[in-house]
Amino acid sequence: MSYTPRLKTQYQKEVIPHMMEKFNYSSVMEVPKLTKICINQGIGEATQDKKLVDSALEELSMIAGQRAVPTKAKKSVSNFKLREGMTIGARVTLRKDQMYEFLDRLVAVALPRVRDFRGISDKSFDGRGNYSLGITEQIIFPEINIDKINKITGMDITFVTTANTDAEALELLKGLGMPFKNQN
Repeated sequence: MSYTPRLKTQYQKEVIPHMMEKFNYSSVMEVPKLTKICINQGIGEATQDKKLVDSALEELSMIAGQRAVPTKAKKSVSNFKLREGMTIGARVTLRKDQMYEFLDRLVAVALPRVRDFRGISDKSFDGRGNYSLGITEQIIFPEINIDKINKITGMDITFVTTANTDAEALELLKGLGMPFKNQN
């Protein structure tokens, strides 16, 4: 018996027929799909305190449900006391079932915990059907224990789709439950 994430079945049963009807696709294979979710966390103070990188890697691994990878500086910048090859952040790329599970937790649990949340902006598309979202504090995720946090940091989340236009990607993400602001 295999497990299928809730959003994956929702995509197959509801989103695909809705997109086929709205955009007049001739084949099911033309319907855009979510290919991966990339989560990136930059730690600015990592040049002074190495322990911040270790805690960020651990927190990002708990949030994503997959081990995070440290990111290294490509260039040396003397004004920032930064050397080439120094660890300055953490990132993780989610695909398949883990991607759907993370998106489900983000939409159902984490985003509603943001103070004064009224929806996310629909202006952050890149023109090729990908969407980026910035989160200011990692404590909105239930996996994080607030008592063990030594520094509140933010993260960037990028949703990569196979959509050709931003309108198709917006409709896809709306179908998957992303809470966009109502534009009147």
